[in-house]
Amino acid sequence: MSFVEATDGTPIYYRDWGEGETVMFSHGWPVNSDFWEPQMLYLARHGYRVIAFDRRGHGRSGQPWNGYTNNQFADDLREIIESLGVTKATLVGHAMGAGEIARYVGRYGTDRVTRMAFVSGVPPLMVRTTSNPIGLPISVFDYLRMGLISNRAQFYWNLSVPYFGYNRSSCHIGQWSRKQFVRLSLQSSIKASFDCIKQFSEDDFTQDLKRIDVPTLFLHGEDDQIVPVQSSAIVCAQIVTQCRLRVIAEGTHGLPATHPNIVNQELLSFFQTT
Repeated sequence: MSFVEATDGTPIYYRDWGEGETVMFSHGWPVNSDFWEPQMLYLARHGYRVIAFDRRGHGRSGQPWNGYTNNQFADDLREIIESLGVTKATLVGHAMGAGEIARYVGRYGTDRVTRMAFVSGVPPLMVRTTSNPIGLPISVFDYLRMGLISNRAQFYWNLSVPYFGYNRSSCHIGQWSRKQFVRLSLQSSIKASFDCIKQFSEDDFTQDLKRIDVPTLFLHGEDDQIVPVQSSAIVCAQIVTQCRLRVIAEGTHGLPATHPNIVNQELLSFFQTT
């Protein structure tokens, strides 16, 4: 397996496939880079170099006690980009991974970035505050923390229902996706999963979004039950000037798994026209 060593010594696992323009994938919470396999295979076969990594505390990467902040995640991404000699990257982030790539630009700019894609992204801010009245109440995220502590496996199993839309008549994927979600989620450390809830829900990415000056795609499900589109992608599209907004009818939070063909085609089309 291939690893990049972060500045604090934490090994960050990555896979690097294909040749061509570089596309880098940041996964969501609480899974790992395996979640991007349908997109990686598709794009690598269409002439792109695809790189995906497991965030620290997740999958095959190291699981230190500390370091689970968006700033650290952005620093880890920078280490990967520089270690692999990437100079012109397309950054693609799902859910929490979208916040990660936004924070990367907020900290380091777009000198090594040619375009970005946010899929079911958490930015700009998930939690409800006086300045963000359309956000979700803090009790939603307290419930996530309580579920992790009480019975993590059962919690992930239950979470997979709204994540993939199993409670909707339009759901067309089998139960194996739920089992895969639980398997990938349990590969994270409970400390990482717990700490990341605060990072993806309470961190405000508005200023990071304002620094984006490259073509950007916001791809979101109309029926995302985890990150509602009205308070995320639609708001982001009003902040980022060079952007394309695509809302997928009946789309779920887990778009890369539930709607892989649509996600693949939207990404390829975006890459080819920007």
